[in-house]
Order: sequence, then C-alpha cells, then structure tokens
Amino acid sequence: MILTNIESVPGHRVVEHYGLVQGSTVRAKHVGKDILASFKNLVGGELASYTELLNESRAVAEKRMVEQAQATGANAVINIRFSTSSISQGAAELFAYGTAVKVEKIPWK
Repeated sequence: MILTNIESVPGHRVVEHYGLVQGSTVRAKHVGKDILASFKNLVGGELASYTELLNESRAVAEKRMVEQAQATGANAVINIRFSTSSISQGAAELFAYGTAVKVEKIPWK
C-alpha cells in the first residue's frame, strides 16, 4: 500500500478512484501520567507520555484507514490528512483520512 500526503504518486498514474477512506481512534489520558505531566508543565519540556499516546493513536488511525482502503481494492491512499478533536475532558479523537485509489507505474519511454 502506497501512502502519501500529496495528490499523486510520482511515476504512477491513477487508474481507479474509490473515494474517501478513514480511520479513527478515541483515546483517554492516564490519570497517573496526567499528574506527572502537570509537574512537567511547571518546569517545561516535552510531555513524553502525551507524545507516545499521540504516536500510538496516529498509528491505529492510519492502520484502520489502510484496512478500509484495502477492502475497496485500492493499492494507494493519496492526500492523507490527520485531524484531532477533543471528545471530552481528558479524551481526544485522532482521525486519519485520504483518497483510496489504484495506481499503476507509468512505463518510461
């Protein structure tokens, strides 16, 4: 599966268009990590536990999007975007979406 955030795949042409595919996950913060993060806010620096949570969430949302694309027969997802939104205090959704297509390599002359 080819994944890209641009509107085409260099050296390939789109031969089938399957439409929008998406994947999402809703994650809640861990109370213990939240307490540690609040201390980190006092002194500054990266909130590593939140970074890890977002990376895991991105991977899950992307995997679900790819599974949906595979089910359509696509071999690529183009114009991929990620979005986040707050669901409730302490919980957020990470949403991945793109356009499922079938591409074929352009024969070089």
